[in-house]
Amino acid sequence: MTARATRTGEDAENAENAEDFDVEEVLALVNEDDVRSPGDHHTPAPAPQGGSPKPDHRHKATPWPEARATAARAARSGARRSPVSVRLDDALGLTLAAPLPALTDLPSFDTSAMDGWAVAGPGPWDVREEGVLAGHAEPDPLGDGEAVRIATGARVPQDTTAVLRSEHGRSDDKGRLHATREVVTGQDIRPRGQECRSGDHLLPAGTFVTPAVLGLAAAAGYDTLTAVPRPRVEVLVLGDELLTEGTPHDGLIRDALGPMLPPWLRALGAEVIAVRRLGDDADALRKAITGSGADLIVTTGGTAAGPVDHVHPTLRRIGAELLVDGVKVRPGHPMLLARIKENQHLVGLPGNPLAAVSGLLTLAEPLLRTLAAHPTPEPYTLPLRGEAHGHPYDTRLIPVVLRGDGAVPLHYNGPAMLRGIAAADALAVVPPGGAGAGQETELLDLPWASGGIGVCFT
Repeated sequence: MTARATRTGEDAENAENAEDFDVEEVLALVNEDDVRSPGDHHTPAPAPQGGSPKPDHRHKATPWPEARATAARAARSGARRSPVSVRLDDALGLTLAAPLPALTDLPSFDTSAMDGWAVAGPGPWDVREEGVLAGHAEPDPLGDGEAVRIATGARVPQDTTAVLRSEHGRSDDKGRLHATREVVTGQDIRPRGQECRSGDHLLPAGTFVTPAVLGLAAAAGYDTLTAVPRPRVEVLVLGDELLTEGTPHDGLIRDALGPMLPPWLRALGAEVIAVRRLGDDADALRKAITGSGADLIVTTGGTAAGPVDHVHPTLRRIGAELLVDGVKVRPGHPMLLARIKENQHLVGLPGNPLAAVSGLLTLAEPLLRTLAAHPTPEPYTLPLRGEAHGHPYDTRLIPVVLRGDGAVPLHYNGPAMLRGIAAADALAVVPPGGAGAGQETELLDLPWASGGIGVCFT
């Protein structure tokens, strides 16, 4: 997948600043650049023909960019999350909470960079019978005019002048080794400390742990890393109408969010500690929320004002602070964000599947990113290869596939549909009023399509 950024002015400046990590800010999860939401410059809805824009008084929902910024800031007010020591096997996708100094020289001894012969002095050379292999004890020193077979990665004998590659040597009828090209002193030898010396600063705190970081840490002598822990998330699936198996029948429908949300949350860097199905039961919801030890509770459904929508009444009942109550985005506008305790939040997702995805990326993703000390994704745009119908007053998120230098809007993008998002590479952030073919439009990558760590769902 390609992600060609089109960026000017403030975007470029923020991208430059984002490279400058402060250790204390990383540990406290307070980097001002990290809460800037993409899409801050959406154009207002065009005026209807023959008059001024008509304001939307139906609710006091939060604009989409502001909602994302609020979610990213929300976790900052909580207590600091203590760094943890994590084995390398479990550290992929975490953020370093401390700098990474080298525990050894790399390489820790002079090694051969090629298969061939270690030679001493000018040729021709007499070749020893036994060769030198990687992982063996230090070989005997070479005398002038001597050579020894050597494997890549093996320790170079003392007094070696150079390593002669296998393809650059030949033997005469007396068994002496001759070079077929000039031998330069030190050639094909990796000297001790070529990459780093013990104590050298390899990576700063705030570094995202990729497979390459794991390899470097292992080479430098580490068995564990000091990292920011994964945010702990509990998912509460609400609704009496949901089936966990089989086909829909008798007014019941299959639960799509129970199977979808946990791996998606893991792809966003969370540890999903529980998935619970509660039905439409206000008391059960209250007990589940107040008894949870998660950093983030994610609920599905029940965020509107219907007779069995218990999320708002329950939050009022337990004295939660409502930070976002509705967002000017389609689908998903009834989503919400609440602070349950100083270091615990709740994201209420709508029950419709694509609306829930919208809520996940609008509120849960920025909050989890802050908790995990992950860097803010760099915003980028691509031109649309087709018209994207918008909402008169709200942002709209539409599934797209990326084709070359453009984004193709997909059908089946209604609030209850997953067919479009299942085939998508990203979501296009369509401003109020819509976007025409060829218009540059901001994109939100889906974790499995962006080539990032999120492809790991286990």
